[in-house]
Amino acid sequence: MQTASTNICERMGRFQELSDFKRGPVIGCHLCNKSIRDISWLLNIPHSTVSGIITKWKQLGTTATQPPSGRPRKMTERGQRMLKLTVRRSCQLSAESIGKDLQTSCGLQISTTTMCRELQGMGFHGRAAASKPYITKCNAKRQMPWCKARRHWTLEHVLWS
Repeated sequence: MQTASTNICERMGRFQELSDFKRGPVIGCHLCNKSIRDISWLLNIPHSTVSGIITKWKQLGTTATQPPSGRPRKMTERGQRMLKLTVRRSCQLSAESIGKDLQTSCGLQISTTTMCRELQGMGFHGRAAASKPYITKCNAKRQMPWCKARRHWTLEHVLWS
């Protein structure tokens, strides 16, 4: 009897696929007229995985992983790291200048729209910072009478707001 520690789901992780070597015995057992439940118990693979492998084999005639649909991404991981580094170094640059910097540093030529989309995905958003005047001790003393008039406010509210 197999223990829970040898369960294939725990070893595989959440989104990893079985290799072709591990899919072969599933098809072999299916050709020997074993039920999905029996194959699942014998190979210690979940029912849904066994069912998916058999369905794919019946429809396509192969269990090989199909290429993903859609256009490949233009930005590579290296390009994303360079983009993040460039923006962190100087966050006041325009999108065009960041694009030129990326093109010279890693030879990646992307549109400004793609770059802005990638930056938003990383958590950078094009927002202007609110202007916060610097309050000196002299200005704080001048604002003290106003603060006392507004009794529920304190000097700290003026200094740190």
